[in-house]
Amino acid sequence: MPGKLKVLCARSMTAAVNQLADEFTRATGEDLDITFGTVGALQAKLAAGETADVVILGAPAIMKMEQVGTVVAGSRTDIAKTAIGVCVREGTTPPDISTPDAFKQALLAARIIAMSDPAVGGTAGVYLVGLWERMGIADEIRKKGIPQKSGAEVAQRVIEGEADLGLTLIGEIASVKGARVIGKLPPPYGQDTTYAAAAMTGANARAKDFITALAHSSTKTVWSAAGFEWAGKGS
Repeated sequence: MPGKLKVLCARSMTAAVNQLADEFTRATGEDLDITFGTVGALQAKLAAGETADVVILGAPAIMKMEQVGTVVAGSRTDIAKTAIGVCVREGTTPPDISTPDAFKQALLAARIIAMSDPAVGGTAGVYLVGLWERMGIADEIRKKGIPQKSGAEVAQRVIEGEADLGLTLIGEIASVKGARVIGKLPPPYGQDTTYAAAAMTGANARAKDFITALAHSSTKTVWSAAGFEWAGKGS
């Protein structure tokens, strides 16, 4: 088969998408060229004119691309969702984060908090900046927060004991051994992020086969192991 299918994919999905891509290649003989990055970084690439066969981003971003015609109408497919979670080091006693008040007190009591850096353009980092403002603790978080360039680095700071708590997408924490997710942010602070895939306008016709493979019900266990919930439909 000529060429490789080019894929641009949100970085938090690296583990699951790489596994599913390997399975797809074994089943079809189709080679893939996958670039992972933060949603912000990938959107910047697309805005600068970069193209791909398949894009996998937050569902709202894919919807906007569909509206302006940069992805094929009708190809947008929800594949998985995750949420921002709180992690601690394995073996330590976790704080209570089950209610808004308990969550706030846990943040204020923590010595150091690792979190996704909003400057990188990731979904979690951008969301958390606004959350601190809404909670009225932005000044306190600035004093004790250590922004990290990736979710894996957030979890690593917690494992090393540099930070007491880590906040980032559960899908990124799940890949780091030694970090324990103690829960999602409590309502009304929580935010689920649904990711969708779509074929870009002018994409290889085989792009839709890969999207179908990502969203198939047989992938549920792969997504779950990677800290996501399957969001496909049907079989």
